Amino acid sequence: MSHDMLAITWFGLWGLIWTVYIFLDGYTLGTGMLFPFVTKNRQERNQLQEAIGPFWGGNEVWLLTAGGATFAAFPGAYADMFSFLYEAMFLILFALFIRATGLEFMHKVDSARWQNSWKWAFAIASFLIALLFGVAFANLYRGLLIGPNGYEGNLLSLLNPYGLLGGVLFVSMFLLSGSLWIQLKTTGDAAERCKKLSRTFSMIAAGVLAIFFVATMNWTPIAENYNATPVLWIIPSLSLIAILLAVVFVFKDKVGAAFAGVCLAIILQMATGFVGMFPNMLTSIIGDEYSVTLYSAAGSALNLKVMFTVAVIFVPIIIAYQVWSYFLFKEKATKESAKGY
Repeated sequence: MSHDMLAITWFGLWGLIWTVYIFLDGYTLGTGMLFPFVTKNRQERNQLQEAIGPFWGGNEVWLLTAGGATFAAFPGAYADMFSFLYEAMFLILFALFIRATGLEFMHKVDSARWQNSWKWAFAIASFLIALLFGVAFANLYRGLLIGPNGYEGNLLSLLNPYGLLGGVLFVSMFLLSGSLWIQLKTTGDAAERCKKLSRTFSMIAAGVLAIFFVATMNWTPIAENYNATPVLWIIPSLSLIAILLAVVFVFKDKVGAAFAGVCLAIILQMATGFVGMFPNMLTSIIGDEYSVTLYSAAGSALNLKVMFTVAVIFVPIIIAYQVWSYFLFKEKATKESAKGY
């Protein structure tokens, strides 16, 4: 396999790994954002902790894998990304840290003030992670202020209207995903509250996704690949169909089908972005000559071959472990038996 073909293969794997992380962590982030609003006492908080406790750590493995794959397969893009977007990456890392400590420490001390503080820390950090990842990926689709002197923007440059729209999209999609997951994994009052909320969230998510796709095709260079190969339009079209089906299933109280629909919509939305970016990894809106492509950012052929072999061996193991964990913890958490995290 040639170096260019290996680079293209790894670009596909890179996009796939990021996509798996986003749709898996989506329901845990959504659960975190909803945490203070759908729980009224410690037992209900214990329920929601048990609903995500066995899974969220495994989902984070995909984030680590995505970062590791970027570093190993595309060291040029990794170096530029963490240099150009250092402040934004640091904010995401800090929010990830606060979310983890909030979940872990919430019930370590039998104090109402302690528990309330960590409950809100957990929720706010979950919101910030969803928002910041949405802003980050939207800016990757739109392009960055990369010029002859490197990144010529700042943190506020990322908070442009399209970037913020991406953040709103992730928040709305994850709220819907989280509200459905809580219904799938818990019983009682918290699940009933989420049942009412999921109807509102489903319509908001569908509307925001439609607006996001219109903005994407008008405000970013992503449409160029789709116009050059019209058959690719099936990807964003299927994403919209999936979210509309999720809305229908929500109103028909088919929670499992609705959850599958929103997950599929997220997967196809991410695919829309990665397909449109190709072959760029960091697109410059100043000039194409300053864009970082997968070819220029990729490591050596030997490096890519070794990494591909590692991926073929270990990714199926990770998937098998996660499938086993979902099977092992398939029962719903009840208010009476929930022990928390």
